[in-house]
Amino acid sequence: MNNNFTLASVTLLASNPPNLVSGPLLAGFGSGSGFPELQFVVELDGQQSFKFDLRTTQLFRLGAFQSLCVSEGSETVKERTYSKGITIQFKDEEESSAFHGAFEQWKSKAVTQGSSLPNGTVSSSKSKFDDKIEASSAKMYFHYYGQLLHQQNMMQDYVRTGSYYAAVIENKADFAGRVVVDVGAGSGILSLFAAQAGAKHVYAVEASEMADYAQKLIAGNPSLGQRITVIKGKVEDVELPEKADILISEPMGTLLINERMLESYVIARDRFLVPNGKMFPTVGRIHMAPFSDEYLYVEIANKSLFWQQQNYYGVDLTALHGTAFQGYFSQPVVDAFDPRLLVAPSISHIINFTTVKEEDLYEINIPLKFTASVGTRIHGLACWFDVLFNGSTVQRWLTTAPGAPTTHWYQLRCVLSQPIYVMQGQEITGHLHMIAHSAQSYTINLTMSAKMWGPGAKQGGILQTSSCKLDLKEPYYRMSQPQAYPAAQDQQPDQDLKHPSLADFVQQCSNDSDVQIL
Repeated sequence: MNNNFTLASVTLLASNPPNLVSGPLLAGFGSGSGFPELQFVVELDGQQSFKFDLRTTQLFRLGAFQSLCVSEGSETVKERTYSKGITIQFKDEEESSAFHGAFEQWKSKAVTQGSSLPNGTVSSSKSKFDDKIEASSAKMYFHYYGQLLHQQNMMQDYVRTGSYYAAVIENKADFAGRVVVDVGAGSGILSLFAAQAGAKHVYAVEASEMADYAQKLIAGNPSLGQRITVIKGKVEDVELPEKADILISEPMGTLLINERMLESYVIARDRFLVPNGKMFPTVGRIHMAPFSDEYLYVEIANKSLFWQQQNYYGVDLTALHGTAFQGYFSQPVVDAFDPRLLVAPSISHIINFTTVKEEDLYEINIPLKFTASVGTRIHGLACWFDVLFNGSTVQRWLTTAPGAPTTHWYQLRCVLSQPIYVMQGQEITGHLHMIAHSAQSYTINLTMSAKMWGPGAKQGGILQTSSCKLDLKEPYYRMSQPQAYPAAQDQQPDQDLKHPSLADFVQQCSNDSDVQIL
C-alpha cells in the first residue's frame, strides 16, 4: 500500500480568506505520534505541515480531482462542528482514487486501535462502558451530572464534601508530590482539594459536559489550577501520560452500588494506578438490618386503593389492583428513618476497592442472618453504607447510617408486601441478591424468613417466608424527616455507630461469619 502521495495544491479553509498552498506538496499516512494520522508537508522547505488525527477525520470527494478533508471538533444534540479542514487538488483521477483507498485503510486502523492514545483523547471504537450500558441510560446520566444544579446539590451535602476535604487535608503525606487521578471529577472540587494538599499533578477525568465547567472553576483558581489537567472522556477510554500514585473519586450511589460507577472506579485502578497505590475511598460497606414500620407499610399499601374503585366513571378498576399493589412494593424507599425502627443488630457486606474485580460487582449475593431483639412485625430490610478513606495519617469514615447526620444518599429500605412475625430471640434468615442491569443500576431480589421458634426449634424448618423483587433504578423518594417513634420497652438500641479502624474490622471479618468481603 502506497503511504505517500504528491499533491498539486491544498487550500486551508480555517483561514480567512481561505489560503491556497500550491504544490508540489507531500501527503503521507503514518503513526509516528502513536496513533494513525495524515500529514501534509510543503515539499519546497519541509517546514510547513498540517496534521490530521485519522480517528476524528473524514474525507469527501468534491470531484474527480478534488477532495475535502475535515477534522471533527465537537458534537452536540443539534449539530456537529469541525475544528479544521482543507481542500485537496490531485494531479489526476488515478492519484485521487489511490489516496482515498489509502485513507480508508488507515482509517480502519484508527477505529480498531485503542491502546496507545495520547493524553485526553478517546478511542472511536466502542468502549467497554458502551458494551454494558444502554445508550439512553448513559445519555440521561451524563446529562444529569452535566448540570450545575445537581453538582451544587452534592457540594452542599456538607457531610459528604466535608468528609472528603478532611480525608485529603488530614492526609497530605499521601498527596504531596504525588500524581493524582480524579475519577468522574464533576465540578473538579476533589481535584482542587488534592492540589491544596500538595499534589504534583492532578488529572481530572470527567465524561459529561461538566468537564467544561470544571475547567472554568479550576482556571478561576490559578495557584491550584496550574497543576490540574481536565480530561473530557470516560475512564474506560482516555489515556494518561503517566501512572497515578493515588486515585480519588466519589463513585457511591444509593445503596453504594447504584449507577454502577464503582465499576469505573475499579477500571481506573487497573488502568492508571501504580502497584500499591492508594485509593480514596479505600473500602465500602453495605449495612443491613430488619425493620418494623407500620406507618410506612400502610402508606405504600394505601397507594393502590385507587385501583379498588368499582365505578370509576362507569369503569371497574379492580382487575389491576393486585398488579398496582405489587408495583408499589417493587420500589425501594429512599428516606431518613429513625434507627429505633431497627429490630436486630446490623450485619455488613464489605467491598474492598483496592482488590475487588469489576466482574464481582455484576452480581452480589449477601446471605442474611439476624436475631430479633423484640417481638414484632418485620416489614423489610433497611440498608445504608459507609466508606473508609484509609490515609497514612488519619483513617476517616463517611457514613450514611440512620441517626447520623443526613446525607443526600439518605438510607434505603426494601419493603415486603407480606410482613413476617417474629418473637424476641427468633432467628431471621434470607438473601439479598443484587444483579446489575444495563440501565446503570441493579435488580434486587430479597427473601426473608423467620425460623421456627420455641419448643421443637432445634428440629429446624421455616415458619414463614416473604420475598420481593425491586428495581434500584426506580426508588420511591420519601424525603420526610425521621418521625419520632416510641421505642418498645424491651427493644435494645442498635449497635454503636462508632467505626472501627481498617485493621480492626479486617480482623473482625476473619472471625465473623456475618460479614462478607469482596
